[in-house]
Amino acid sequence: MPTGFEFFDRDLRLATAGLEPAQVNTALAKFAKQELARAISEGASTKYDRYVNGRQGASEESVVAPGPIVYVFSNWPLVINAALEELKKRAPRKSGRYVGSFVVVVGGRTVVTDFSKLRADAEVVIFSQMPYTRKIEAGYNGPGKRHFDLSKSALNSRFRGAFEFEMKYVDVPGGISPSVPYHLKRTTKRRSAGTPLTYPALIINAAP
Repeated sequence: MPTGFEFFDRDLRLATAGLEPAQVNTALAKFAKQELARAISEGASTKYDRYVNGRQGASEESVVAPGPIVYVFSNWPLVINAALEELKKRAPRKSGRYVGSFVVVVGGRTVVTDFSKLRADAEVVIFSQMPYTRKIEAGYNGPGKRHFDLSKSALNSRFRGAFEFEMKYVDVPGGISPSVPYHLKRTTKRRSAGTPLTYPALIINAAP
């Protein structure tokens, strides 16, 4: 059975039959832009990376047939929402405060809520703003034990080959939220009073 790529190749050859090389290049660029607009109208992300003859960011009009012209769309909305869903379904829900405390950060300190505008090569960090998030991850408070670690495993299975997920304890800089980073009120066996808390977090990157 013919694939969509075979139909595309056949249609392009029919459309460019008898044209000069420069005209073929122009027709290929026009066709690619039409297909891009169609894909976006059908729900594809408006954020994408474009490769023309293997050159990232080159314009469609610079193509030399047979190309290719490739658009790599951002899947961040799907992936980040899936990660939040995994965390929330494993998190304690007694008051609802913890479930609503997750923050999505890019670039180390920028909180984002519109995931469709993220670059394909962005690194995304998700953590909870609550000061007791470490205790929940370790299981000291009962419900929610290993909710970051278990979410990491579920997401790596679901998005294998496309995205990579790590669970780490991270330092959170000031300025992200008034409540972070939390500083310890008293000295423990491992940390001194005044030490900023490290937060369990999901680290997400597109697979290389």
